Amino acid sequence: MSDARSSALETAARLVAGAGPGALLALTGAGISTDAGIPDFRGPDGVWTRDPSAERLSTLSAYLEDEQLRRRSWQSRLASPVWSARPTPGHRALVELERTGRLGVVVTQNTDGLHLAAGHRPERVIELHGTVHLTECWTCKQRQATASVLERVRAGEVDPRCRRRREDGSVCGGILKTATVSFGQSLDPEVLDRAVRAVVRAEVLLAIGTTLEVHPAAGLVPLARREGAAVVIVNGSPTALDGLAEAVVRGPISEVLPRLVPLSP
Repeated sequence: MSDARSSALETAARLVAGAGPGALLALTGAGISTDAGIPDFRGPDGVWTRDPSAERLSTLSAYLEDEQLRRRSWQSRLASPVWSARPTPGHRALVELERTGRLGVVVTQNTDGLHLAAGHRPERVIELHGTVHLTECWTCKQRQATASVLERVRAGEVDPRCRRRREDGSVCGGILKTATVSFGQSLDPEVLDRAVRAVVRAEVLLAIGTTLEVHPAAGLVPLARREGAAVVIVNGSPTALDGLAEAVVRGPISEVLPRLVPLSP
């Protein structure tokens, strides 16, 4: 380990250990899940880097208007590695930080549900961009397990529609979409407000596996700084906001995060 990385890791560990009860906030992005086999989007081997056309699958207007795109989206979901993914050492390290009493909230940009699968208390996880494990009807807003919709896709439905029965006995028939936030779609204001209030209360913000380029999530880091919190960034490559951090630790997240836990009292 280089002297610079060792020094950054020591500073990060000191800040994490010094956080008061519940005063540490983790902001996580796709990088924490890549070791689980879920590729990120913008990295060197990211989904959109390898196939720029795939970004259109995450654009709300295109999804709602283009049946062929929805068909492609459902096939992509069917083959997604998220269904077999398991929490990484990085996820488990955050659970350990919660158990020490330091970590109060995890604010995640991820939709894979791995923080909950790792064992965090649900009320301590704020999923800014929703969850792929639920599917919502764009017309009636009824939600159901994505797994049940995927069973219909496996059975041959190429563009499954909402089956909810209305009071008059008719079928809704609305477009189904996973309960995730797409480009052109606003975040749930209540969810964002919870995240902002958590950031304002934090003494230390630990940003993990995110390029800090996507807003409004990226805006939580300068907000934390303005409110007096220390910022620690753990990522494999430079981020847009490294200059705001008191410690920037470069390296594999599954290796770095567990090293912060034993150093916490």
